[in-house]
Amino acid sequence: MANIIDARGLSCPQPVILTRDALSTGSSSYEIIVDNGTAKENVSRYATNAGYKVSVSETDGDYHISLKK
Repeated sequence: MANIIDARGLSCPQPVILTRDALSTGSSSYEIIVDNGTAKENVSRYATNAGYKVSVSETDGDYHISLKK
């Protein structure tokens, strides 16, 4: 099961910092939830650079960013 990070309501760079801290745990999958396009882009870019495969879906205005090693 993926580790879930709820970063809704946070502005950058907070969602990226939460993602960075979570990735340091070394798990192979995560789901980050954000509520704005800037956070979606920044978290996706950070995770890609960290070596994760990124997929994004949108539900009710929230972006669900799935990361897998």
